[in-house]
Amino acid sequence: MVQKLAWIFGIVMLVVGMLGFVPGITSNGMLLGIFEVDAMHNIVHILTGIVAVAIAAVAGAHARLFFKVFGVVYGLVAVLGLTMGGNVLGMQMNMLDHLLHVAIAAFALYVGFAMKESPMMSMSSAPAPSSMPSSGSTM
Repeated sequence: MVQKLAWIFGIVMLVVGMLGFVPGITSNGMLLGIFEVDAMHNIVHILTGIVAVAIAAVAGAHARLFFKVFGVVYGLVAVLGLTMGGNVLGMQMNMLDHLLHVAIAAFALYVGFAMKESPMMSMSSAPAPSSMPSSGSTM
């Protein structure tokens, strides 16, 4: 499940990063008219998406680590944004960006640290039943 979430998350980040460069969807530096973006901000989203997709495609076992690291980094960006205001690490952001970064960090930290694999996942990875007869069977 974590690997699937990395795929989805990566694709969403790629799309959001690319939309930041599309006139009409982004005008006057505002993505969808509400999130403040600039070229650097869009590039960071695209790079994040590339890393998430690459990890999901090549090393799915590391998807949980990706969410741990990503959650911490976005958490720091959110805190910096809430305390510093508009310009964070050279990227223009507004309050809605900061709140979205808080939500993304919380999601990533949950997936990375707290999310358990679903019962279906654990059942499908369970070892095959033993070929030894049970104690109640006769030979």
